[in-house]
Amino acid sequence: MRARLIFVTHPQVTVDPLTAITGWALSETGRRRADIFARSSTLDDMTALWSSGETKALETAAIIGEHRRCPVQVIADLGENDRSSTGYLPPADFEAAADRFFAAPSESFRGWETARAAQARVIAALSRIVQDHEGGDLVIVSHGAVGTLLRCLLAGLPIDRRHDQPGQGHYWTATLPDLADPTGWQPIA
Repeated sequence: MRARLIFVTHPQVTVDPLTAITGWALSETGRRRADIFARSSTLDDMTALWSSGETKALETAAIIGEHRRCPVQVIADLGENDRSSTGYLPPADFEAAADRFFAAPSESFRGWETARAAQARVIAALSRIVQDHEGGDLVIVSHGAVGTLLRCLLAGLPIDRRHDQPGQGHYWTATLPDLADPTGWQPIA
């Protein structure tokens, strides 16, 4: 069986408007789903585990790493698109902003990192990781928007929100080392 990239997005978080988005933690539901996924056969051939430096991704990776006895390596460039210029947005406003982010990938929404810039940053980080990967499945724990941007690039799809994960806590796979044949999104649990 060929080695795979398994790109995982963190599950549900506890939204706190007073905390920086990068500091949001997993909710109890998110922790439970991460725990179920960590025990699943999907990860049986995992030999390396990398994470974004954001709390919600680190907590997800820590749960996986603990169950699989695999250390978590961190690279900041796996982080979500930078939207610190607006910080927390109420749900309806956030959804409208995310629609704009994907619809105009070369334009910044109120100071957000553009979709194209986030896509370039994440593929560069992934390329560095894959270059040094020595075999077995490689698990990356990151975020929905950048996972969608990466999947679009690898699949030759245009940047479009219709390719976005259906909700927090999903994964897709691609072959290694060529990063080919990305699958569709699957729920982690």
